[in-house]
Amino acid sequence: MKAEPAVQRRLLDLAEVDAELGRVEHRRRNLPEQAEITEAEKAVREKKDAQVAIQTSLGDLDRDAKRQEKDIEGVRAREERDRKLMESGSVSAKQLTDVEHELATLQRRQNALEDDLLELMEQREAVEANAQHAQTELDAAEQALAEAQRRRDSVLADLDSTESRRLAERKEIVEQLPADLLDYYERQRKNKSIGAALLRSRRCGACRLELDRSAIARIAAAPADEVLDCEECGAILVRTPESGL
Repeated sequence: MKAEPAVQRRLLDLAEVDAELGRVEHRRRNLPEQAEITEAEKAVREKKDAQVAIQTSLGDLDRDAKRQEKDIEGVRAREERDRKLMESGSVSAKQLTDVEHELATLQRRQNALEDDLLELMEQREAVEANAQHAQTELDAAEQALAEAQRRRDSVLADLDSTESRRLAERKEIVEQLPADLLDYYERQRKNKSIGAALLRSRRCGACRLELDRSAIARIAAAPADEVLDCEECGAILVRTPESGL
């Protein structure tokens, strides 16, 4: 294949653009900010789960407290009924003894229920403090997630800008290249990842290997418009005064 040396040198510009486009795509697929977001999302889920567990505990304590208060009200109502019965003077001596015994039992029951209720209220106070702490941690986790997302979006915006600029440059370069040379370049790039590279100081710019004497002799003897490739990696070798031929 033949192509003017100046046209071949444009392949280096195209290869540079393609290399940066490749870096952009690699960066986009391997964003450390995305890993941060994944960790931050996990932390938010864990904090939300902890908050749900605490709210469930609060709900259970509230139900237990209401049940306890209802039991206390029931004991108090029964105690009030017994006292009114004693004060009415309509009970016999034996009934009076039974009522007094029941009042003592009700008082002990009420004291026990009130102690249990107090314990429940103390437990609820402690759990409520945990709920406030859990909310603080959740707020911090959500803020960290939002910040990671903002950093990710900023990086993606920069990558999109670079990609758009480089694609425009690529289009301009491609329009200046012969179709057969471009096709050959694209085939080499598809198979070898690098389509063209500068031959500098007898070393291939793609695989970084120094060419042996026979390869250098073959390249030096080739016409300037001959399109050559590296025997090691297959990239098109673009010759310039830096090639050391």
